[in-house]
Amino acid sequence: MVGKPSDEAGDNSSISDEEWQAFLRDSELGATSAPKEPSARARMVTERLRHQGEPEGWRTGPVPRDMNGRARRRRQMWSVLGVAAALGVVAVAVRPSLLPGDPFGAGEPRPAAVSASPAETAAPTAAPDALPDRAPTIDRPFAGSPALAWADGEAGVVLPTAKAVGTASKERVTKALELTRKLLVGANLDPKTLRGERPTAALSVLDPKQPHLLDDLDAFLRSPDRTHDPLTLFSRFDPVETRVVGDVVKTRGRMTYKKGEHDGVTVHADYTFVYPVRPAEGPPEVTRTIVRRVVDVELPDPAHYDVTPERLLVVRYDEELFNSACDVHDGFLHPRFRSAEPTGPAQTGPTVDPYDRSKAVGGGSASDGCGTASRL
Repeated sequence: MVGKPSDEAGDNSSISDEEWQAFLRDSELGATSAPKEPSARARMVTERLRHQGEPEGWRTGPVPRDMNGRARRRRQMWSVLGVAAALGVVAVAVRPSLLPGDPFGAGEPRPAAVSASPAETAAPTAAPDALPDRAPTIDRPFAGSPALAWADGEAGVVLPTAKAVGTASKERVTKALELTRKLLVGANLDPKTLRGERPTAALSVLDPKQPHLLDDLDAFLRSPDRTHDPLTLFSRFDPVETRVVGDVVKTRGRMTYKKGEHDGVTVHADYTFVYPVRPAEGPPEVTRTIVRRVVDVELPDPAHYDVTPERLLVVRYDEELFNSACDVHDGFLHPRFRSAEPTGPAQTGPTVDPYDRSKAVGGGSASDGCGTASRL
């Protein structure tokens, strides 16, 4: 049975999160210099979801478990606050030159466009600062979000420098990191996956010899329900109900690695994905759904273990889902839009900042419930 790896930090960034947030605050005041950084589903379902309103809580799945070689997982989910409260606390990493007109008042200087955040090489010490809010639009889907300064899609999945570890060579470590990146991209960024299609690219890197895993994931995709949900590993929207805006998903996170328990290498990945979305029909209203995933995988030594060469074993997969219906279990993310009526389950969980990557994922609770996202 594969053991659970520990989280290891990478090298420190040349620019701390606190320095970067200070720069973003200064940019709102007109600063012009920037630090340098390494940079059919049935229509009836649609109607029901459109009118169900806003669920206000988080829901957790089973406590992490070992199941005859199956990966361990946790689940936690948050919905979004009522629109007035949510927009009131949204942080923005944007400069005025990105917006039309003079958004901060007539005659105020318009500094240059915001620069990209430096790559995350260690756990942040705090959430991004609250800055003046901006509502997302079709043209500017990340306005009002700290993710505006994050990397675009796959560019945000930065691999650490590979070095030999234990009996695993530098080349084997490189392969493990590349396969982990392929898994993350295929599960969270591939347009086919986001449209609700089968996540073929992600599944292709998983070892078919790992007991139950692929069979379980196939069952989750085929017949999802509360305890068999493909959202535990894949980001999927129902194309009948929701469309991703544009072709950019903002990404931020980091990878670390260590000696594996099967004469190989274990990789720990912790990433947040920000999806700008709109209704498939109706007015072009934009909101965001945010998914944070923590995945631990291992590339064992096929010379000593009965595994498939260059395929990953999944040790653990945890996730937090923000702005998705807590009480719908059909295998799709269901964002709450401002035009929806505020109905749904009562809040039973805490309020959480989806952009706060300084805290660990999940709380280990075994009870289901709904909590609140403080901002989107």
